[in-house]
Amino acid sequence: MSGEYEMSYACLDSVEGLLQRGRGLGAVRALQGPQGAAVFVYDGIRRDWRWDATDDRAPYLASLVRGLELSPTPVIGQLAEDEESCSRACEVLELLALAGSDEAREGLRTYIREGKHWVRVLESVSAGWPTVWWDDLGDVARARIGEKAELPWYFEPWTRFGIEVQTRPFVPRPCLAGLSDDELLALLTGSTAEGNVKVDALRALNGREPVEELIPLVPSLGTPDGRRPLPLLTRAVERLGALAIPAARGWAQDGRPWLAQLGANVLADHPGPEALPGLVEELAQQWAARAWCGPQRTAQRVGRLGTDAAGAVPYLRRFWLHTPHSYERAAYLEALAAIDRSGLDYAYTESLWDCEETARLVGIASAPAGPEALERIAALRDDPMETPEVRAAAAARQASITNSVSV
Repeated sequence: MSGEYEMSYACLDSVEGLLQRGRGLGAVRALQGPQGAAVFVYDGIRRDWRWDATDDRAPYLASLVRGLELSPTPVIGQLAEDEESCSRACEVLELLALAGSDEAREGLRTYIREGKHWVRVLESVSAGWPTVWWDDLGDVARARIGEKAELPWYFEPWTRFGIEVQTRPFVPRPCLAGLSDDELLALLTGSTAEGNVKVDALRALNGREPVEELIPLVPSLGTPDGRRPLPLLTRAVERLGALAIPAARGWAQDGRPWLAQLGANVLADHPGPEALPGLVEELAQQWAARAWCGPQRTAQRVGRLGTDAAGAVPYLRRFWLHTPHSYERAAYLEALAAIDRSGLDYAYTESLWDCEETARLVGIASAPAGPEALERIAALRDDPMETPEVRAAAAARQASITNSVSV
């Protein structure tokens, strides 16, 4: 969250407050009252209302600029501000250009020719736009790069333009995806294998179905100094889910702090009924403290207890409604569904307009097939500003509905 402003979120029941939090309801209400919402959409681009850097706003705000038929001119003007403001404006304008805004595209191209933070903008558009939209800026880049005290760090688009980048050792990591599970486990077992090789093997395992045979190897997969687990090991253990519980009871008693913590986390992530009162109390305390970062994990843990966790529902609902930390919102909805799915249709439908990709994916999968939801899912399927994952999920849901109707 930016330190430039004293951040104070507007009332949750207002369009302003909903837009600041990235709620789907905010987008719906803004589209229903365009004149009153425009100032809040522009403010959402000008000021960073995200609670945490993991939160997303650019596709949400760009979609509103398009849906409300707002001019991109104020956003183009924001490029001239400090680097953070320029970056927020750039993200929105890139998406608007993909959606067909010539003004947004030319605004960014002009900024690359003349603006202060042009290096960051050129790197960004080259990653997100078709090559033909920026490839002709090579002469501009070659002329302007000489004004910089340091060479750029990224390879593209600079090497394409024949511009030297910072020299740095680069050794591509080997891809072990072609190895079998047994071969990867053998690399993890071998005492002579270097740490990087073991990390590469863990990376390959994390890209496929969980392998239970990894469990007895976990205690041997610490860093050489014995202070922490190898990179990617925690993720590999999390993917094992309940399979790791028996071994985790022993890990939690181990004298190595990293292994004891890993075991404790596995056990906490798969609580028994005896843990329920403590988890509900933890949620209550987090709500009382307005602790927006962290309740996601408590919600996931309590959700695993299913219908027995009804006492957690009021807190989960409050967090879903109120949190400004939009990254965690989908976890509250998923926990609510695991406890009692009834009464959540409105939340699933609203999530189709949410700022977070994870929330939109939940909405696509679970929103009831009413006219409003179907129209929105079709729009997501065809939206050039959307992520590939959202477009694919929307297409799959559409196909599923079509097939069920035709049967």
